[in-house]
Formats: sequence, structure tokens, C-alpha cells
Amino acid sequence: MLFQIETTAAADSLAVMGETTGQSMNLWTMAQYGGWIMIILALLLAGAVYLFVERMVVLRKAQQEDKSFMDRIKDYIHEGKIDSAMNLCRSTDTPAARMVEKGITRIGRPMQDVQVAVENVGNLEVGKLEKGLVIMATIAAGAPMLGFLGTVLGMVQTFYNMAQNASGVIEMSALSEGMYQAMVTTIGGLIVGILAMFAYNILVARIDGVVRQLEGRTMEFMDLLNEPA
Repeated sequence: MLFQIETTAAADSLAVMGETTGQSMNLWTMAQYGGWIMIILALLLAGAVYLFVERMVVLRKAQQEDKSFMDRIKDYIHEGKIDSAMNLCRSTDTPAARMVEKGITRIGRPMQDVQVAVENVGNLEVGKLEKGLVIMATIAAGAPMLGFLGTVLGMVQTFYNMAQNASGVIEMSALSEGMYQAMVTTIGGLIVGILAMFAYNILVARIDGVVRQLEGRTMEFMDLLNEPA
């Protein structure tokens, strides 16, 4: 099928492109051409930002701990002030403090039982810290795919409009607008996916730091119990 491009249509297209290039390109301008896919991507971006901020607040609180905490616990246990040690753990209210508190409640039992109880609490605390990471990973992987879907849909719509044109005349402005709309969703999907991926990796790194801190507190507590009276 032979397509003819009229000179006047080409001139109109160049004029439209000239007006477009005269404007400053920004994300908001591009997003307006993306259609309903961009709305979904915007919601995913908002969800990723919320999860990142919320998890960072939780992780920062989990890492905050009085450096003298274990020394005070040691003094209380050596003095036989178990209730004071328990109250200190509850007032500290951190994952490490809750692990130590659980271990204190098992004092007098075999060391293996104490260690298992402490590690079980630690696993539960890590699970709480990892809340939302699956969603963040899904956004990081799914946003680019949604962007590609928008591109394919835009291309299909463009070629469908071309096929429906019985006159065989294609206006460059309509063609370029359809292509522009199709590519914008890819850009949006990549932006959301990249940001979510970096956010996910930052959260994983922070969680690893908390896990190492919990492991250190577990070792300190078990060494405390193993000290000779």
C-alpha cells in the first residue's frame, strides 16, 4: 500500500515540532502525553516513596541504641536485679533490647534453650524490618514492564489509525504525536523502576546493618551468661 505524505501536512508537522521544541522539556510535560499508564506509574512511584520513607524511619529507630545498654544489663544481672534488667529492655524498645529481654526470661534454663529463644525473637524482628521489601522489589521490576506495555499499546494504536485511513494520506503531526506518546511511557516506567531499585538496595543494606548489630548483641548476651560467677 502506497502512502502519500502531503507537503502541507509536513509543514504543519514542522510547525508543531518547532513550537514544542520552543518549550522547556520536563517530566510533567512528558507525563501528560503518556495516558492512563502514567497514572499507574505515578501511583507506583508514590507507593515506593512512602515505603522508602517509612522503612527508613523504622530502620533508623532500630539502629538507635544506648552504648551503655549492655553494660547496664550486665551490672543488673550480676547484681541479681532481673526486674531492673527487664524494665531497661522495655524502656529501650529496640529489636536488640527485645532479644535481650527474651533471653533474660530464659535465665536458668540450658544455654541452648536461651540461645534458641533469643534467635527466634531476632528472626521475628528481622521479618518486621523487611516488611514492604517485596512490594518495593515488585515496583522496581514491574514499572519498566508497564512502561513497555504502554509503548506497545501506543504503537498498536498508531498503526491502527494508519490502517483505518482510507485515503492513504498520513499526517506527520498525528504520527509523531502517537510515537511520542508511546515512548513517554517507557521513560516513565524506567524512571520509576530505577528509583525503586535504588531504594530497595538502600533498604537491604540498612537491614543488613541492623542484622549485624543484632548478631553482635546476641553474642554479647550469651558471653555474659557464660561468664563465671
